[in-house]
Amino acid sequence: MRIAVLEKDKCHPQKCSFLCVRVCPINRTGAECIVEGEDKKALISEELCTGCGICIHKCPFAAINIINLPEELETPVHRFGENSFRLYRLPIPKEGKVLGLVGANGVGKTTAIKILAGEINANLGDYESKEEKDLSAYFRGSELQAYFERMRQGIKTVTKPQYVDMIPRATSGTVEEIIERIDERGAARELSRELGMEDARERDVRNLSGGELQRLAIIAAMVREADIYLFDEPSSYLDISQRLKAARTIRELAEHKSVIIVEHDLAVLDYLSDYTHIFYGMPAAYGIVSAPYSVRVGINTYLGGFIREENVRFRDSSITFSQTTKSWQADEMLLAYPSLTKKFPAFALSVEEGVLYRGEVVGVVGPNATGKSTFVQILAGVTESEEGFSTDLRISYKPQYLQKDIDANVEAYMLEKVGKEMYTSVYKTEVLQPLELEPLFPNNVSELSGGELQRIHIAICVSQDADIYLLDEPSAYLDVEQRLACARLIRRRMESQKTTALVVEHDIVSVDYLSDRLIVFEGVPSVEGHATAPAKLKEGMNRFLRGQDITFRREPETGRPRANKHDSQLDREQKEKGEYYYRD
Repeated sequence: MRIAVLEKDKCHPQKCSFLCVRVCPINRTGAECIVEGEDKKALISEELCTGCGICIHKCPFAAINIINLPEELETPVHRFGENSFRLYRLPIPKEGKVLGLVGANGVGKTTAIKILAGEINANLGDYESKEEKDLSAYFRGSELQAYFERMRQGIKTVTKPQYVDMIPRATSGTVEEIIERIDERGAARELSRELGMEDARERDVRNLSGGELQRLAIIAAMVREADIYLFDEPSSYLDISQRLKAARTIRELAEHKSVIIVEHDLAVLDYLSDYTHIFYGMPAAYGIVSAPYSVRVGINTYLGGFIREENVRFRDSSITFSQTTKSWQADEMLLAYPSLTKKFPAFALSVEEGVLYRGEVVGVVGPNATGKSTFVQILAGVTESEEGFSTDLRISYKPQYLQKDIDANVEAYMLEKVGKEMYTSVYKTEVLQPLELEPLFPNNVSELSGGELQRIHIAICVSQDADIYLLDEPSAYLDVEQRLACARLIRRRMESQKTTALVVEHDIVSVDYLSDRLIVFEGVPSVEGHATAPAKLKEGMNRFLRGQDITFRREPETGRPRANKHDSQLDREQKEKGEYYYRD
C-alpha cells in the first residue's frame, strides 16, 4: 500500500510555482497525479501516484513524503484528510492498570488518547464523511469492543492536557479556588500536600511557574470523578523528585480506575506503568500502535528499534547504556571557580568552589527553585554574583526559556548564528541530521513547536566557538530519541573539541547517558539553595538520590536506569548499603 503525505505548513507553492506538479511524470500523461488543491497547496492522488520519488527530490521545502505500508494496514483508525496524517490501531486500556505510551513526537500518541477520551470521533479513514462511526463494531472481537461499548453508554474520561502553559488563558482565580470548584472526590487538600502545592494555594494562576502549572493540572485531573484518566506528558517542567511523587499519586489513583499516560521520561514511564504500547511510524505522516507489552519488555523493545512479533525495524540502530558506572579521569584543567553567593530579596544561593576540566560533561541536578539556572547565569555572565566573578573564557549559553518571536526562517536564522560551517558535510552529519533540522529550514522560527525550537537552540549553542557550553534543560519538549540524540551530540562535541559542557537536567536517563561528573543542588525551594563542588557521577548521584529517598538499578539488557518501587525489597537493600545509585 502506498500513501502520500504532504506537510502543508512546509508547502510554499507560490515560491516554487508548483514544481512538483510540473515534474510529475503522471501529469504529463494527462492523468494529473498532482494538482493545485482548494487550499492553494499541492494535492497528490494516492490512487495514481506510482511512488517514483521525483516530486520528493525536486520539492525545495521537503514537504512531500511517499510511504509504502503493508497491505494489512490498509484501513486507518483515523485520518485527518487527503495527503495527511493517519493512525493505525489503538492502545488498549485496562481497569486497575496504568498504560504507558512511548514513541517519537508526531506519530499519534496524543491523537490516540483524544480518540479514547471521546474528544476526536475516529473516522476509520473516511475523512469526508460526517457520520459517526461505530467503533465497537469495528473492533469486534477485541478488548476495545467492550471499551467503546462502555463509551457509548456514558463512560466518563478526564484528560490532563499536554500544554499546561495554556491553563492561565482557559481559567482564572487562585489555585485553591480552581481546585475547589472541580473537586468531586474530596481529594484536593491531600493531593496538594502530596505534590507540594500547599504554599501555592493562595497564588493566582497567572503567577505560577511551569512546574506549578503542571502540578495544578495533575491535581485538577485527579480530583475529578471519572472512569478513565489520561495524562499527556505529566513530567514536563517537574524536577526528578516531583516527577516520582506525581507518579506515586497517579499509581494510587489506578487501583480502581483505568489510567493512560504519555511520557518521554523513560524512568518515570517505567516507574509508573504496568504495561505499554509502542508508537512508531513517520512523524506527521503516519503512526502505528504495537501490541501491548509488559513495561520492561516494551521499553527495551523501543530502545532496540525492532518489533520481533511484527518483524518491523523502525530505527536503524539500538540505544544502549553503559553497564557499569563511568570511571572518569581528570584531563587538563579549564576553569577553577571560587565559592560564589547570590542574594535576592526572598532567596539566597551559595556555591562551593569547583574545577572544570576539558573534554568533560558536568550534569547539574536538584529540585526546582534551588538556584541551578542562577548558577549557570553567573558562569555565563548574565547574572552577577556577590563576589563579582567573571572569566575570560569564551562561553556559549542556551537558556531555559527560549526566544521565539523571531521573524526569519530557520535556515536564515541558523546561518546568521552558525555561519557557513552549517553547509559543510561534517556539520550536516554531526548536527543537522541527528537533530533532524534540515526539514525545518523553510519554516518561520516564530511558528515552531517547543521541541523544534529546542533542537535549533541546542544546535546553535554547541556550534559556537567557545570553551564552555552551558545548556539549561535541553531535553524539555523532546521525545526519547531526540533527548538521546542531543545527549550524544553534546558528548561528541565536547570530546572532539576538548571543551566542557554544563547541562542542567531533570531527566535521570539523560543525566546518566551524558554526564561524567555531577553538581548537586540542595536546599529549600524558593528560600535557599546550595551547590556542591563537581563530584564523580556515582558519588553525586548517591548524594542527590539519598536526599530524594529514591533508589535506582540498572536494566541488565540495555543498561538503562530503572527506579525501584518505593519500599520494595531491592529499594530497602540498596538503602541499607547506602547505594542509592545502582550497584555495579
